[in-house]
Amino acid sequence: MDKRLYNYLKITDLKDMLKKTRKLYGEKKAYKIKIEKDKYITYTHNEVRDMVDYLGTALIDLGLKDKRIAIIGENRYEWEIAYLSVVCGTGIVVPLDKSLPENELEDLIERSEVEAIFCSKKYIETLEKIKYSEKNKLKNIISMDLVEHKEGRYSQKELIEKGKELIDAGDTNFTNAKINPETMSIMLFTSGTTAKSKVVALSHSNICSNLMDIGSVLNVNSEDILLSILPIHHVFECTVGFLFSLYTGAQTVFCDGLRHVVENLKEYNVTVMACVPAIYERIFMIIRKQLEKQGRLQEILNNEEKYRNSTMEERKKAFKEIHDMLGGRIKLFISGAAALDKEIEEKYRLLGINLVQGYGLTETSPVVAIGTEKYHKVGSIGKTVPNVEAKIVDENKDGVGELVVKGPNIMLEYYGNKRATNEVLKDGWFYTGDLARIDEDGYIFICGRKKSVIVLKNGKNIFPEEMENLVNKIEGVKESFIFGKQRTEDKDDIRINVEIVYDKELVKDVYKVNTDDEIYDVILKKIKDINRIMPNYKAIRGLILTEEPLIRTTTNKLKRQANLDRINN
Repeated sequence: MDKRLYNYLKITDLKDMLKKTRKLYGEKKAYKIKIEKDKYITYTHNEVRDMVDYLGTALIDLGLKDKRIAIIGENRYEWEIAYLSVVCGTGIVVPLDKSLPENELEDLIERSEVEAIFCSKKYIETLEKIKYSEKNKLKNIISMDLVEHKEGRYSQKELIEKGKELIDAGDTNFTNAKINPETMSIMLFTSGTTAKSKVVALSHSNICSNLMDIGSVLNVNSEDILLSILPIHHVFECTVGFLFSLYTGAQTVFCDGLRHVVENLKEYNVTVMACVPAIYERIFMIIRKQLEKQGRLQEILNNEEKYRNSTMEERKKAFKEIHDMLGGRIKLFISGAAALDKEIEEKYRLLGINLVQGYGLTETSPVVAIGTEKYHKVGSIGKTVPNVEAKIVDENKDGVGELVVKGPNIMLEYYGNKRATNEVLKDGWFYTGDLARIDEDGYIFICGRKKSVIVLKNGKNIFPEEMENLVNKIEGVKESFIFGKQRTEDKDDIRINVEIVYDKELVKDVYKVNTDDEIYDVILKKIKDINRIMPNYKAIRGLILTEEPLIRTTTNKLKRQANLDRINN
């Protein structure tokens, strides 16, 4: 069965993508940038591709041909121009996490052997210090903000002007550069401490196969406006947001910050957004308050069946005020990077908002599977995209096992780490480390991380993510961490415990309690309520309350071992 739903543009590499899409969408707007309140500038797809050519030419003129060049900074069009100018003819691009502390940033610059780095102004001082270490190869710092070169720092803007002069004088070193789509062009560090982070080697072919697959199943085109919100160094935003927007000839706008998501959706008339569950939950709380204000919340709750049996278009008309609050043009919300609460997904769709889940990893460029308008089941990450195969290995009696995938989007290797590569790549299949099941229709349901499963004495498996999802619904709970604890009298017997991070003021206000003991009792009562709806072996037997946030990676993934070590110490 062909899973492709739409015509798509065939491309061999990102340079080929820019060339072909220039012909198709050159005069259309590629970026709309806010300068100040109610004042914007725009760049067309032609202008973007010109800037890439100019900057790439200037980089080669600086002696950076075939070198590794890093980029660090917030989401902005200069970041995207820099990325393309490196990867489309200059060298190997190394996107770095803007949240990294100075010591980890220095380690990654050393490990990746970069010789130049693009950065926004907040990193200049740190990078100047790092540059003078003998341990790394960093020679050139290129500012996204400087108007002209200053004190040994290059200006990206001035390099673009210089590149234009070189091209006008006949320099074709960048524009005629040949791309090998099968070799490493992108180096991505996995999340985690620098000692443990691995370097994912991706090629043009990896990324482009994913762009074509996504383009063939999602209804996104040159009339769309995409809101860039997730950290752009992360492959989810980089492929599904930035590169996919250019591939489809769409327009990209940039979010002013998490608190401004709803107003940005309306301000820019956004049609498509790829984001994480936490943001969709926040937006839904704003929608809920709006429905309460309109006096329509109870009407929805009492008539869910009526709306459930209507089409998405009918729901959209019924909840026009909600859609208008989000700009009135939303046609697709994509949730990825973590599990989306099934209830939240259902509520969005009940309101006529097409929210789907996608799934992928850095190692898969990233998209493995995604829900679409045609192929969708609540709670599922959808079906695999056209060129990707998936199967379950070592499945238990419930059909749950490790998800393994195969396709042209799978990374080349963990660079410089053959042992780690061999652990996850076997006979062409990539072992994701995620536990899942695939139903009879081919829909994939993620159950949790293989490494985080708690195995009880009776052989039953507990998926912490599933239980944390329930605990996090308790009003006043910010986040939670489910873990297994051995009983003192029987080391083989593991009891389920939870650490809860709570909002003290909210808990006091909602439950009308004051003392720490009263807070503990009221949260414990809520945990007991959860226990009643679960099998006995899943019951939570221990509770820790704290106001200290859980330890997470810079991409907001829970560090389970680090949190467990903190509890045990």
